[in-house]
Amino acid sequence: MTPPPRAPLLAAPLLATTVVGSWSVPEWLERAKTGVHHGSVSRGQLAEMHDMAVKAALKDQELAGIDIVSDGELRRDNDIDHILSRLPGVTVRNPVKAYYFDYLDVGIDRPLPEFEPGPLALAADFAFTRAHTDRPIKFSLTGPFSLARRVRTEAYADPAELVRALARALNAEARSLADAGAELIQIDEPFLAGYPESAALAVEAINIVTEGVGVTWALHVCYGNRYARPLWEGHYDFLFPAVLDARVDQLVLEFARKGDADLALIAKYGWDRSLGVGVVDVKSEQVEPESVIAHRIRRAVDVVGPEKVLVNPDCGLRHLPAAVARDKLRAMVAATHTLRTELESR
Repeated sequence: MTPPPRAPLLAAPLLATTVVGSWSVPEWLERAKTGVHHGSVSRGQLAEMHDMAVKAALKDQELAGIDIVSDGELRRDNDIDHILSRLPGVTVRNPVKAYYFDYLDVGIDRPLPEFEPGPLALAADFAFTRAHTDRPIKFSLTGPFSLARRVRTEAYADPAELVRALARALNAEARSLADAGAELIQIDEPFLAGYPESAALAVEAINIVTEGVGVTWALHVCYGNRYARPLWEGHYDFLFPAVLDARVDQLVLEFARKGDADLALIAKYGWDRSLGVGVVDVKSEQVEPESVIAHRIRRAVDVVGPEKVLVNPDCGLRHLPAAVARDKLRAMVAATHTLRTELESR
């Protein structure tokens, strides 16, 4: 079974508020990202735009009152390419995309080697974020199972070996991030819901990623958020009991869109670590009333206790207009503060 969880993240308050990762992408940045693939924007120009966008996303989160912020994943075209295209041994067969959010066609021609720390050079992304906020930071990595779904290869006779190899590469990257000062790293597995029979393999690979890296680890599993639409439906029963063996400190799940039925799974299987509770539906532009959000938080508190609950949206905010994203976060923070005051006054 899973070893005892590590110490809590920093000095996070009761019912700490956070985000899942991505932030609303400005239209001008979307055009610039696409322009790189068509020669109208240089890589240097885009890098400067990324810097501006990340700083703005951090400020938006801070002004909304978020306790644990992210860089908004704004340097990434999508949840796959930013990692796979940087990994030595991965071949990008066609580097030009019609639209930035499309997936690259990538392949692996021979088994990946063992990597020294930092093969993806993401520590620079973290360092930039660290230099522009004084709040705790969540840094996210797409998980090895989901990455493997987008790779064409004959280098691995067993597809599970590709997943494990990608997990070892992510472990090398995580070591570099930890050395750079990262304290909370989240593994995102957005494709896992489409392959529920592979939950045990995904957990095995997650444990390879986290091995020997002494940070707080989160695992986010959703039902997809491609153009603000779910890719799959269902419930989280496919995760259990396999996920109990994941060497992570936090499990970050959707609850706002899907309702509270899956909270029964948390109670049934005795999840004993922190739970990131999705209380804002990112697939709707309707801003939930604070009372609705507070009710969703209370349901989770009743199941796992307030000291284990983190409050976040269901998934990333990429596809919401920025004004809606800000309003949703402000409502989420206000509802959380109301509950926090209630709990602290008892």
